[in-house]
Amino acid sequence: MVIVDASSSISYANRQVAALFGYEPEELSGRTIECLVPERFRASHVGHRRQFGTHSRTRPMGAGKNLFALRKDGSEFPVEISLSPIADGTDMLVVAAIRDISDRQAIQVELKRACERAERANLAKSRFVAAASHDLRQPVQTLALLNGAMRRMAADNNIADAISQQEHAINAMSRLLNALLDISKLESGAIEPKLMPFKVAGLFEELRSEFAGSAASKGLQLRVEPSGGSAYSDPSLVGQAVRNIVSNAIKYTHKGHVTLRCSHQGATMRLEVVDTGVGIPAIELGRICDDFYQVGVSANLSRDGYGLGLGIVSRIVNLLGLKLDAQSEVGKGSVFSLELPTGEASSAPRALELATRHGAAPDCTASIHILLVEDDPGVRNATRMLLKVEGHDVSTAASLSEAVKQASEHPDIRLLITDYHLTADETGLQVLCAVRDVLGQDLRVVLISGDTSSAIRTLPDDAHLRFASKPINADELLVLIRQLCPAPEPAGLLELDPATAG
Repeated sequence: MVIVDASSSISYANRQVAALFGYEPEELSGRTIECLVPERFRASHVGHRRQFGTHSRTRPMGAGKNLFALRKDGSEFPVEISLSPIADGTDMLVVAAIRDISDRQAIQVELKRACERAERANLAKSRFVAAASHDLRQPVQTLALLNGAMRRMAADNNIADAISQQEHAINAMSRLLNALLDISKLESGAIEPKLMPFKVAGLFEELRSEFAGSAASKGLQLRVEPSGGSAYSDPSLVGQAVRNIVSNAIKYTHKGHVTLRCSHQGATMRLEVVDTGVGIPAIELGRICDDFYQVGVSANLSRDGYGLGLGIVSRIVNLLGLKLDAQSEVGKGSVFSLELPTGEASSAPRALELATRHGAAPDCTASIHILLVEDDPGVRNATRMLLKVEGHDVSTAASLSEAVKQASEHPDIRLLITDYHLTADETGLQVLCAVRDVLGQDLRVVLISGDTSSAIRTLPDDAHLRFASKPINADELLVLIRQLCPAPEPAGLLELDPATAG
């Protein structure tokens, strides 16, 4: 601490100046305060000092600026200075409290570096997982299709039981992989929202179709209240968020119902999922969107799910700038509300329409010739095996040129199954167009991809096209084939031509 008089001379310095500046207190007596200021700042400091003398008040010096002081040995160090004017008769003195903040700055610099390292590591992780999503899904896709083929070939009950257990493990692995990849894409910025108006009724009908079976299997009612309104947001991401909430509601509801409803409040719309489930303690509500956190499940217990669903919902809500609200009472149930802007929609959004506009699949399909385009040998061989077990003829290709060659050599091909991302930056859409040029525009197509966020947005509006997300299991793939290529109707009584009738 130093006290400076009206002539800017130091009239007092406490003992701490020896530790801070290297001066004994008596060495500073009578010297101007500028002796403690680095030379490059002295001219401006004189001006600031005079200005303070005119408008003196207690305040920090140089607020918002980096301040430095000069030691006796000529070295500089960062400081924090507080100025306080005091009256001494008719004279005005200034008390300057000077603090060395070198340690504080060093800690701040290291903390900033640590945060930057953590952020880079997190971004690297997210970018890696997002970029590797195709490769990560491939082995799971192979296992799922091989499991489906073996299930159809197994005659021994013991083998069939083992395959069934394997199927459960593959499905669990697929769900976890999909959740982790969804999170990585949201964190890495790989998903860019596509805002548009869409009808809430279309979303609700899709959810009814998807979850009615799982609700009924638990003895629950899945209620969907009528909604005539339209919302304005990204329909695919909103659908994913509500889907995760509904799935969670069914999982934690053991009796009663799960209800989907919609209400309007001026320019906003509330999509609500109401359940009569176990409820959430008030103290837990703030943690329900944490990754891997499940209410009432300790870390060492077997889990039904992974606690990632609401974490994905939270990320989607933040990405879209929406509002998520949760109210719950233990033993009575919960209400999750998603607020979004209203909008005008003339038809159901493409992302939802793809999943709902086609009716239930026929029970069977006739044997057909299928062209399979897949650059991963494991997935290609597993898919070929499954299709041959089902009685189909299969031609395979690993690239666009091979696909065109196979189409030219086999004009009886009725269905194309192609991966969306192929090597050499080729895409399934390019394959689709090229093969149709050879075989005709009515060729049926199943387009498969692990990158739903970008792939589904570029799909043409095509009644002969179905989209599937990796990893797809055997039953799901066969359902799509049956939708596109149903078995012909049984022949009925022949109708006689009136011109030739006897």
